[in-house]
Amino acid sequence: MNYKGAEEYIIGKLRDELPENLYYHGLQHTLNVMEAASRYGTMENLGGEEMILLKTAALYHDSGYLIEYSNNESKSVKIVQDVLPAFGYTQNQIVQICEMICSTEVPQKPKNLTEKILCDADLDYLGRDDFYIKGICLLREWNEHGITTSLKEWYVQELHFLRQHKYYTKSAIKLRHKRKMFHLKQVEELLGGND
Repeated sequence: MNYKGAEEYIIGKLRDELPENLYYHGLQHTLNVMEAASRYGTMENLGGEEMILLKTAALYHDSGYLIEYSNNESKSVKIVQDVLPAFGYTQNQIVQICEMICSTEVPQKPKNLTEKILCDADLDYLGRDDFYIKGICLLREWNEHGITTSLKEWYVQELHFLRQHKYYTKSAIKLRHKRKMFHLKQVEELLGGND
C-alpha cells in the first residue's frame, strides 16, 4: 500500500477543496487528529500495518465534509472506498479503515484498540489547553451551517457532552483525562448550576 501517496492526495484535497467556513473541521483538525492518533498508537504499542491503517483512517475520517456537512462519516467511508484502492489498499484494509471512521460518530462506539485510539484522537481537544478556542470554532461553524446555538446553549451542551464523554485508551486517560475534568468543573462554574 502506498500510504504516502494516500496522505498527499487527501491533504491536498482538504487544503484546496474544503469550504472556508469549517472553522473546526478544517485541515488543521485532520492534522491534529492524525498527530494524536500517531502519538496514542505509539503509546499503545501499535506498529507496522496497524499504525498505517490508523493514520490513514485519521487522515480520511472527516473527508466527507468535502461532499456535505451532514452525514460526514458515511461520506468519508465512500471517499475511502473510492480512493484507497488506487493506492494499493486491499479490501480488508479498507474495511478496517471504514470501521475506524464509523466508530468516531457520536455517540462513539469503538470495538477494538485502533477504533478506540481514533475516537480518543478525534476528541483529544477536550483535554487540551485549546479546549475553549476549539469549542468556539465549532460553535461558529455550527451557526454558519444552520445549527443555530447561543453561547449559553453551547456551554450547556458542552457540559452534557463532557459529562458523558470518556477516553478509551490508557494513553489518552493519562494525557487528557485530568485536564478534561478541569474543563468540566470550569463549565459547571460558568453556568452556575443552571444546566
